[in-house]
Amino acid sequence: MSNHQDLANFIWQIADLLRGPYRPPQYERVMLPLTVLRRFDCVLAPTKAKVLKQAEKHKGGKLGDDALDKILNNAAGQRFHNRSELTFEKLKDDPDHIDKHLTSYITGFSANVRRIFDYFEFTTEIEKMRQADILYLVVSKFCEVDLHPDKVPNDQMGLVFENLIRRFNELANETAGDHFTPREVIRLMVHILFMNDNALLATPGTVRKLSDPACGTGGMLAEAQNYLRDHHPEARLYVYGQDYNNRAFATAASDMLIKQVDHNGGGDNIRFGDTFTDDQFAGERFDYFLTNPPFGVDWKKQHGEIQKEHDKLGFAGRFGAGLPRVNDGALLFLQHMVSKFEPVLPEQQKHGSRLAIVFSGSPLFTGGAGSGESEIRKWVIENDWLEAIIALPEQMFYNTGIGTYIWIVTNRKEKRRRGKIQLLDAREVWTAGGSEESKRSLGDKRRHLTGHQIDGLVKVYGRFAEGEACKVFDNADFGYTRVTVERPLRLRFQITREGKASFLEDYPDLREDLAAIERDLGTKPLLDWNVAKERMSKVLHQRKSSWKQPMHKLFRATFTQRDPQAEPVLIGRKGEGYEPDAGLRDFENVPLKDDIEAYFKREVLPHVPDAWMDRTKDKVGYEINFNRHFYKYTPPRPLEDIDADLKKAEDEIMRLLREVTE
Repeated sequence: MSNHQDLANFIWQIADLLRGPYRPPQYERVMLPLTVLRRFDCVLAPTKAKVLKQAEKHKGGKLGDDALDKILNNAAGQRFHNRSELTFEKLKDDPDHIDKHLTSYITGFSANVRRIFDYFEFTTEIEKMRQADILYLVVSKFCEVDLHPDKVPNDQMGLVFENLIRRFNELANETAGDHFTPREVIRLMVHILFMNDNALLATPGTVRKLSDPACGTGGMLAEAQNYLRDHHPEARLYVYGQDYNNRAFATAASDMLIKQVDHNGGGDNIRFGDTFTDDQFAGERFDYFLTNPPFGVDWKKQHGEIQKEHDKLGFAGRFGAGLPRVNDGALLFLQHMVSKFEPVLPEQQKHGSRLAIVFSGSPLFTGGAGSGESEIRKWVIENDWLEAIIALPEQMFYNTGIGTYIWIVTNRKEKRRRGKIQLLDAREVWTAGGSEESKRSLGDKRRHLTGHQIDGLVKVYGRFAEGEACKVFDNADFGYTRVTVERPLRLRFQITREGKASFLEDYPDLREDLAAIERDLGTKPLLDWNVAKERMSKVLHQRKSSWKQPMHKLFRATFTQRDPQAEPVLIGRKGEGYEPDAGLRDFENVPLKDDIEAYFKREVLPHVPDAWMDRTKDKVGYEINFNRHFYKYTPPRPLEDIDADLKKAEDEIMRLLREVTE
């Protein structure tokens, strides 16, 4: 066939055979595993006899599975092999038992491939197709697809598989957000990730590593490889991914094996497991990171282990900066990746790391000063790692219409960017339709970026110049000090009949003391608790009565009430200050660049002259209010226009009423 697009179209047509037993969003359960099988069948065909000969030679021997796999992989000339005597063509020879033969054929693969098919849960689909009487027909059709490397080179095969993954994910858009990012969003991220590394990547023999800790079906890893293939074919990019979704992991691992990427692990670099509690790349460091973690997914199940790592290891672990609330673990992924940054040591060929991650709006501002989210933002910004944030248009993703943001984080900013953060507003840069290939909407995805629009955004990003859609700030512009503002507690004292009954119910033995206090202070309101307290103490001293602290506490609670007209309550033996009223306590977020004392005198004291600051409770926080920095004032419509519209509406209502009543 002429190109990867035609080949993908042909395979896509086979999916029509599944209609009925399968709904379209379920087609990928069959089509992706069979595409992988057919590719492997074609790749292994030239060395099939050699592998079978070696397998027979070691049959019944004492070699372990791993050792035998290595020998047979070498015979196959690949990182995998199949020791079954069956091939796709031979599967057609016995239609009545094709299910058993197909299962046997899969069992004949090396452990790495068998593991992938375990995660595909493909035996379930084999049985389902057998029961629907379509298994033989589907396998026969795949025999017509020639995926031999001589006809379809590795890079083209990779594009075929990526094309199919994209199409099936779009069909299943109601759940795709967990593992599928629109291709144009990835392209924008990849271009910005590599944009300053042309000289580095053009150096002969350059080897770089890229990680996606929530890789899904591997779209980000594939797009990064495509970029380097197109722009820097002389560089080698080893990619690593992890995911805990069975089929997504199997798809990504298959994609890496299919493309035979640099013979550096391939599918073995895609690993299954929960990144938070089962880090498959512990101790590894990477030059680049790309990821789109699930939006708003809680981490309650992992809370115990994550909290333990945070408490026990601090910054020696992955989550030292802080823990976000359990209903959104997005910022945990950010910390996980930063913990794997390469240091900047050019003499050791270590050039630091760059990271691009997709977030919802929540990580920008959720959590006040001192919260886990704010502490994480503080850690990133004060270390001068946050390079930029790009606001994407709404309705760009397949399962959500919410606004999304790309964060660029790095420990090797350009000199001109040091101490600065760039905000790029791309919310109005979009074209209608689900993708460039399809103008129709796909689920919640109603907008996309064209190649021209991506190029334009990359240029604006690279210019790093103030404009309508681009603003540059100092790191400190996003920080603030949360100052506690106190006001004095003001209490009115009065002994009442109800109060006496309540107090004596708890302390009946204090009846005579209370009567003496009442004789001295009377029953009229007193707007100064300080005076009342002093006179009460004298009465008790004269009576040689010693009250315990709970008694004093209940006495005040029973016979006082807040009153703004009362005198402030003094604290300390000599009245060194006022007791704060927790009910009037307030907080001011003072920008880091402002003088706090001057701010307090300017913004607070004119409104509450009796207020003071408790600076022992100061907390520094960071938040990024994107909308505030790009707010555009829209003047209200002229009143005469509004009146005219109301008059039209009234006239229409009256016309409709006349039609009913006449």
